[in-house]
Amino acid sequence: MPFAHYGVLSGTLHRHFRDTPDTEGAWFHVNLRVDAPDGRYKCAVDVDSHESATGVQWKVFTVDAKALGPVAALAPGYHELPRTDGSGALDYIRHPALRRGRSWPPWLPDRVRGLLERLVKSSRPWASGTNLDAALAFEPMLVVGRPVLVFGEPFDTGLGVHNIHQNQGDPFGSPWWAENGVWQDGATLTRRPDGRYDVFLNKFSTQKDHTDADGHPLVP
Repeated sequence: MPFAHYGVLSGTLHRHFRDTPDTEGAWFHVNLRVDAPDGRYKCAVDVDSHESATGVQWKVFTVDAKALGPVAALAPGYHELPRTDGSGALDYIRHPALRRGRSWPPWLPDRVRGLLERLVKSSRPWASGTNLDAALAFEPMLVVGRPVLVFGEPFDTGLGVHNIHQNQGDPFGSPWWAENGVWQDGATLTRRPDGRYDVFLNKFSTQKDHTDADGHPLVP
């Protein structure tokens, strides 16, 4: 079943650091420490997979605050979000700002919108590479003192957010099939001085880009 809890942490970035390498020199997360009124949250953003054959993909772009809906105006702290369009929840596949990276004027004909979406999508493919490549793409937006929005699943105990990555499209038979769901994707956003948001989206290479209403991969 989808996550029991999903939401967004609004706070201020205190610092960030990479995992300590394991015995093989590998590390899997860029860790954030985010300050909010109830304390300092731990957030682990996946930039590699424990299954070395899987790999992680990512996108980095910028969006206007209004494209994010109500979450841009939330007070600091953790907020549960309904898994619905318009609530502020994220869905890499269905959210207009994440799908296109921009919002088109509502008066545009559907045919024109579709053409523009295809053009923009083709110009912003998922990047693939090593954990170092992913971290180097992510870290420039992690400016200490910036307001930050971290989407994902809250810790069961203590202050923290995890599953900060796509949370749908895992294939049948994988350990995460049961957790597939729509409008529950994780992501990291930091607010720029001009009020816009830098966005880091990340997913595992085994996760599909087209899903059904339950977040499971669509069969071709």
